[in-house]
Amino acid sequence: MISSSRFVAILDACVLYPAPIRDLLLNLADVGLFIPKWTDQIHDEWTRNLLINRPELSKGQLQKTVDAMFRAFPDANVSGYATLIKAINLPDSDDRHILAAAIRCKADVVVTANLKDFPKEYLDQFGIEAHHPDEFITNVIRLNPETALQAFKNQVSYLRNPPLTVLQVLENFRKVGLDNTADTLMELLRKKGQ
Repeated sequence: MISSSRFVAILDACVLYPAPIRDLLLNLADVGLFIPKWTDQIHDEWTRNLLINRPELSKGQLQKTVDAMFRAFPDANVSGYATLIKAINLPDSDDRHILAAAIRCKADVVVTANLKDFPKEYLDQFGIEAHHPDEFITNVIRLNPETALQAFKNQVSYLRNPPLTVLQVLENFRKVGLDNTADTLMELLRKKGQ
């Protein structure tokens, strides 16, 4: 269980691919609720797959997003982990680079939707946990609800093309598997009378 607001989380490509998850994670990090980490390889993976599945998007559009992420979090990119990859044994060998980067940057958690590929028993030896994005984000919100709610409001206010309401953004979270996150944020909004 995450118990500190200054923990380090490496974000797998599968959580950067869906814009609602990516945006919420980055807004939570922007207000200081965790320290995000990634690699060039992670960015290559999510942008490549998004271009395949969303042909209306351009490589230039996605590069602008990646560039903005690097500007917002200049220390997030992890390097120097390649020598660790061969020694790592995961069910999906294509995920070894993620754990290698997590070890290199001393991450506390890998945020991934592919939990089966990061067995707890194996990760325990490195002091790293794997969390589904819904679990991770819900934990982050519960650690600091006021700041997390502000991060969520920031996300809603940044959405202009098209603009979305709070309820529409919460529904988008549900569509990408963030049901507990949406429920937790809705409860916070109700308590605030919003």
